Amino acid sequence: MSEDFKCLSCDAANYKLLEKAKNEKIETVWDRAEAMQPQCGFGEMGLCCTNCSMGPCRIVKVSEDGPKKGICGADEDTIAARNLARAVAAGSSAHSDHGRDIAHALYHAAKNPESGYKIKNSEKLVSLAKEWGIETENMDIKDIAAKVAEVALQEFGKPFGHLRFAERAPKGRLDIWDKMNVRPRAIDRDIVEVLHSTHIGCDADYRNIMTAATRAALSDGWGGSMIGTELSDILFGVPEPHEIEANLGVLKENEVNIVIHGHEPTLSEAILVAVN
Repeated sequence: MSEDFKCLSCDAANYKLLEKAKNEKIETVWDRAEAMQPQCGFGEMGLCCTNCSMGPCRIVKVSEDGPKKGICGADEDTIAARNLARAVAAGSSAHSDHGRDIAHALYHAAKNPESGYKIKNSEKLVSLAKEWGIETENMDIKDIAAKVAEVALQEFGKPFGHLRFAERAPKGRLDIWDKMNVRPRAIDRDIVEVLHSTHIGCDADYRNIMTAATRAALSDGWGGSMIGTELSDILFGVPEPHEIEANLGVLKENEVNIVIHGHEPTLSEAILVAVN
């Protein structure tokens, strides 16, 4: 039985469920992938564009015949760059919103005792406050937390300057970023610039587009992602290794099973507090 599914998953815990799904005719991701074959060759090469209402357009690479530019005049480099840049913007948005939510949670922990969240690592909070130039002397820890959360939230849309956490990068790396004009400025700003520049009638130079995409990616890594990591440590404590049970075997037939998808910890931590 399990031999039939080894090509689908390297996790033996999945085999019985895959057999059950097959017997009960429950569609899985592998079924949908098989039904989708062959996938669009234009899309696989990044040469299909659906960014405006004049499309969709595609570039033909396999022969001399067929269009070499989209209706707007975009060539293969522009189309591929736009597609990749928009994917970067979407990924940076999702990842950075994780950080935004953690910053909101820290603010509520500081301002609202009934929020259910507590500050578990005040030492790291004070250290981060000092790094950001926030006054800590003779201040209540909750006031420091509220100010740190406010400054973190300002990193998403501030109109001037660069991201504070980018200063953590080595000087040589900062020099390269500045030379390439990709030092991250503000998280939302850099993402919006990608979407703006790839819109119809805007930037068609693939080099400019990829510069904006690189900056948006760095705004995630040195902005939203790092904010989420640092503030999570402050709220929930620095992670430590624990021995636990995992995988499908933890599900109990006679109990309510709550499955949380994703790694944003505000909800899962609240559930852990409730069950303990």
